[in-house]
Amino acid sequence: GLEENGQYRRAEETARRALALDPRHPSAIHVIAHVMEMQGRDREGLEFLAETEPAWKDTAGISVHLAWHRALFHIDADDPESALAVYDAQIVNTREPDLSELADASALLWRLELLNVRVGKRWKLLADRWQRQDLTGVRPFYAAHAMMALPATGRTAAAQRVFNALPLVDASGDSLSYSEDALLLQLCKALLAFAHSDYERCVELLTRVRHIAHRCGGSLAQCDLIHLTFIEAAFRAHKGNLARALVAERTERKPASRLNRILQQRLVG
Repeated sequence: GLEENGQYRRAEETARRALALDPRHPSAIHVIAHVMEMQGRDREGLEFLAETEPAWKDTAGISVHLAWHRALFHIDADDPESALAVYDAQIVNTREPDLSELADASALLWRLELLNVRVGKRWKLLADRWQRQDLTGVRPFYAAHAMMALPATGRTAAAQRVFNALPLVDASGDSLSYSEDALLLQLCKALLAFAHSDYERCVELLTRVRHIAHRCGGSLAQCDLIHLTFIEAAFRAHKGNLARALVAERTERKPASRLNRILQQRLVG
């Protein structure tokens, strides 16, 4: 709660006190990983996860997610090859992944795609796993992550079925300002548009909901995927002023991020 409300110092101090009492406390490890990610402390984050790995690597329910955090640190350090290695070794190697693990896998591959990193057959293998899931009535958060994998492999009909199963939301009036479902409905449309290279449409859709991106149903680190997609869509739609503004906002929030410096270089490239 402290971390998600931007109280990073207090969050880290509290988590480290918990680790002093129980060095194998996975939730405390998770909090510190979040703080370091939000502050752009990628090298420190990688060192911390390596030091604590014996405490979490075999812990059901969080080992895959902490591996996902490790991959995010690699991406922020401009090392996508290491992020892919983490993906292969620690994220997709579970025999029967649950929806949260599939969501982590989709979110990581999508981030790498935004960076124009070739991921090979990984999308196909992940989409196969998503198609084996019964997504009836699941949280829209998970449906959105399925929508990343299915269109990426050309499974338009399967993606449309997932989309059709989303809750119907009245996007008129004030409801759009508060509804998580309204955000994710627009996000799924934007993801489909991006997958079909319709970047203008993606920008248009995300412009409507960027002010409620923090309501994605996950952590701020997970919701960051929306901002990254918005930035990349603005670049590809040749909307230079918008891209410049979005990169400036992101850099102000996370000035130590090497990924942000790369985005700044693209503005002048």
